[in-house]
Amino acid sequence: MPNIYDPVFDEPRTSLEGFHANRARLGHQLGTERLGLSLWEVAAGQAVYPYHFHLAEEEVLVVLDGRPLLRSPDGWRRLDRGEVVRFPVGEDGAHQLVNDTDETLRLLSVSTHGQPDVVIYPDEGKLCAAERTPDGSGLKTFFRLADHVPYDEGIQRPEIGHVDPA
Repeated sequence: MPNIYDPVFDEPRTSLEGFHANRARLGHQLGTERLGLSLWEVAAGQAVYPYHFHLAEEEVLVVLDGRPLLRSPDGWRRLDRGEVVRFPVGEDGAHQLVNDTDETLRLLSVSTHGQPDVVIYPDEGKLCAAERTPDGSGLKTFFRLADHVPYDEGIQRPEIGHVDPA
């Protein structure tokens, strides 16, 4: 069983400078189907993830240790230890957390799951289409918003071949 004091960090995010964080996907470890639950540890001077918002997923964040900076549509503000914040679906729920202190930051996040999600990254001009499965597998792919095409581009009239009389 997962334990927040002895976590199994199963999703390290260390490949991009400035975004070094460890994530224990507790919900996946439990096999939850409709709830996401993650414990994050973020080193000093690092961000948890880029500024983003979800089109299907609502999130709640609890600050366990540290005092991160939160970026939201209202700007930047300091969160206190024990503070709980909500990120609703859509642009109003856009968020980013940065640990600009000398201490390790620990966060607990809860989110709705069970349905596919689209995540928008406004700063990078991209989106992610993601399938949310209990084991964390499934589709997760990124696209540039600038690659948008009209609905009817490439659509061709179907050619109907032989039809069996039934």
